[in-house]
Amino acid sequence: MLPMTQEDGDLDSLVRKRIRALRVAQGWSLEELAGRAHLSQSSLSRIENGRRRLALDQLVTLARALDTTLDQLVETATDDIVTSPMIDNTHRIMRWRVKGDPGMSVMRQYLTEPPPDNPARMRAHPGREWLVVLSGTATLVLGHRRFRVETHQAAEFPTMMPHAIGAEGGPCEILGIFDREARRGHRRDADDPDGRDAPDAPGTSAGPG
Repeated sequence: MLPMTQEDGDLDSLVRKRIRALRVAQGWSLEELAGRAHLSQSSLSRIENGRRRLALDQLVTLARALDTTLDQLVETATDDIVTSPMIDNTHRIMRWRVKGDPGMSVMRQYLTEPPPDNPARMRAHPGREWLVVLSGTATLVLGHRRFRVETHQAAEFPTMMPHAIGAEGGPCEILGIFDREARRGHRRDADDPDGRDAPDAPGTSAGPG
């Protein structure tokens, strides 16, 4: 048997801590997770406490029982934890991609104008978006309906519905999250040659929608 390196030891310890943390997060006892993973309670206890070797077949079973994957169970932290977002000072937008899912992106935007009243100036495209208001009050327009979204409130909506987002009663700051299809919809709308999510043009759809 080859000697264990420091890196191997760190990963081994991380996986054991992760198993216990996931079990506790589910509110499961050792006995309950052991039953779900078809292990004895004593075996699971030794795995968590580092007194039993981690076997691949057991890790696969534990990952399934914990509703995760083997890759997620054994993944290590990358060097690029901290990243720099793309900043558009003209439109007061900060945008960055979600690393865990390259199809998603996040945008932080400062809004000062209300959403357009003309349905012809609203957007519609495949996908789904999430909206969180960080400060102020936003108005979300979906078709002919208007929703008031206040500070610390969130909204989720399908982007096939004609939509627009703007400020209500003063400036507001929002955080928008786009799935893969919604991000592509923004790119097609803007016809961005660089393949990036273009900001909404002033006076059109005021916001991430």
